[in-house]
Amino acid sequence: METIIENGTILQKTKELCQAILEQSDFGTMRKQLDAFMADEKVKTEYQELSDCGAMLQHKQQVGSPVDMTEIAKFEQKREAFLSNPVAQGFLDAQQVMHNVRESVNQYVSKTFELGRLPQQEDFDNGSCGHGCGCEH
Repeated sequence: METIIENGTILQKTKELCQAILEQSDFGTMRKQLDAFMADEKVKTEYQELSDCGAMLQHKQQVGSPVDMTEIAKFEQKREAFLSNPVAQGFLDAQQVMHNVRESVNQYVSKTFELGRLPQQEDFDNGSCGHGCGCEH
């Protein structure tokens, strides 16, 4: 597989794709949202606390431990406070955009390998990203 990448065509086209992503009109806004989040220690701490609290509740649920209503209320309070912050909301919006771009690229590449040709829109309309995907969308 290394020889395919070494020939330069795939690497060059990947760089072109990256450049196209950078040139999207929303990219600058997304970058500003991410940078604002990274510069705000308070919001980053709130995000980490919210993530930790959510993970703890999820773990308790998975192992069958009872979840105290106080713990749920505490999580909901942290979540609401976090989501009410425009920097936090911008960060989440930017993350969603990045996730959508990654998923789209991954779907096209996966379909290309699966089909052995450039996929068309109808190739995606059957409700799956590819063999073994399991996403069921």
